[in-house]
Amino acid sequence: MSKRLAELEHALGCTLLTREPRGMRLTPAGETLLHHTRRMLASAEQMALELAEHAHGVRGFVRMLANLSAIVQFLPEDLQTFLAAQERIRVDLAERPSGGVVLGVEEGAADLGICAGGTDTRSLTAYPYRGDRLVLVMPADHPLSGRTAIALAETLDYDHVGLHVESSIHAALRDEARRLGRPLRLRIHVPSFDGICRMAQAGMGLGTIPEGVFALLGPQLHLAAVPLTDPWATRTLTLVVRPGALPPAAALLLDHLRTAGG
Repeated sequence: MSKRLAELEHALGCTLLTREPRGMRLTPAGETLLHHTRRMLASAEQMALELAEHAHGVRGFVRMLANLSAIVQFLPEDLQTFLAAQERIRVDLAERPSGGVVLGVEEGAADLGICAGGTDTRSLTAYPYRGDRLVLVMPADHPLSGRTAIALAETLDYDHVGLHVESSIHAALRDEARRLGRPLRLRIHVPSFDGICRMAQAGMGLGTIPEGVFALLGPQLHLAAVPLTDPWATRTLTLVVRPGALPPAAALLLDHLRTAGG
């Protein structure tokens, strides 16, 4: 093993492991090698799975990344109609924050993605997908529940429940509070919209979610929703792809989603 390691380090021109009293420790170069090796193994495993599917009649795979708003509000119906028309195509969909969607598509981990409008799409080609609007959710007896609309500035004396810190919604709330020179009173961060709704129902604070998500989750929890009037609260979800030709199955899905979004 030592000989093989020495040969590998010689070939790469860097030290991968250091010996310490309690054993071996990866160097930064070793950590980098481990990261890429794991990605290569995962890619090889995925390739084997996809090739096995081809042997059973599958004609194409689409690797897709999307933010939580798109997955909860729009993709169930849009993907159902696509897959009903394209029975021999498979879609591998994973959730990422909007910045992670862009990075994943740019690095080739996915064929296409959906992120929040306003996200830096870097070198990618972007197309509008669907619009959504953010609302505040709260118990029906909350002091603000009778409002027909409200600006975030009017809510900053109240506690809030936040989505995870990498989400575009959290970033929008944080940036607006900073612009106003006011603290955002976040009691807790949760990883999902249903988590926000449950925390709001329990009286932990005001939650911010897309209007379409409230339509799915809010009524059954007896929550009230008040639309936010801030310009950033009206958003456009964006489709992103790498420049150049897409694989045929991904091109079909992109066309379908652009049409579905109107």
